[in-house]
Amino acid sequence: MTQFLGTHQNKLDAKGRVSVPAPFRAALRQAAGAEGAATAHLVLRPSHKFPCIEAWPESAFQALAAPLDQMALFSDEHDDMASALYADAFAVETDREGRIMLPDMLVAHAALGQSVEFVGHGRIFRIWDPAAGARHRAEARARAQARGLTLPGAGLVRPGASGGATS
Repeated sequence: MTQFLGTHQNKLDAKGRVSVPAPFRAALRQAAGAEGAATAHLVLRPSHKFPCIEAWPESAFQALAAPLDQMALFSDEHDDMASALYADAFAVETDREGRIMLPDMLVAHAALGQSVEFVGHGRIFRIWDPAAGARHRAEARARAQARGLTLPGAGLVRPGASGGATS
C-alpha cells in the first residue's frame, strides 16, 4: 500500500505551480502502478475539516467515493455527499518536472502564500500553509496524547518472539 510520509516545504510560484516532493511523486507512481511514468494523476479537494488541500491518488479517491454508489441516486443524502466530494475537486497531473497547478479556489481555502507544506497522511497527503500545518500537527499530537490514543494491534514484537505483542 502506498504511504505518504513526512513533511516537506516547497515554494508556490506566481503561476500557482508547486513541485510535489520527490518521495510523494514516487508514491503517486506506485499507487498508479506506473513506476516509470514521468507524470502522476491525483485529485485535489478542499478539506471539509481543516484549512488545507487534500491530495488523493486517483485510485484512493475512487475508493473514497465508491459508497456513493450504494446511496439512492436522487436522495438528499446522495446529493449532499456528491456535492461535498466532487463539486470543489480538481483532477490534476504532475508535469515532467513534478509540478502541479493549484487552483485559485483551493489556494484561497488553505490561505497559502509563497511557501507551502506537504504533509504525509498515509494514503493521502495534505497541502498546508506552513504555520497552520505546524499548529495542526502540534494540536493533533496533544489531543492524541490527552486521549491516550493508540492503534489497535500496534504492540511491538519482542526480538526473538514468535509474533506475540508486548504490552
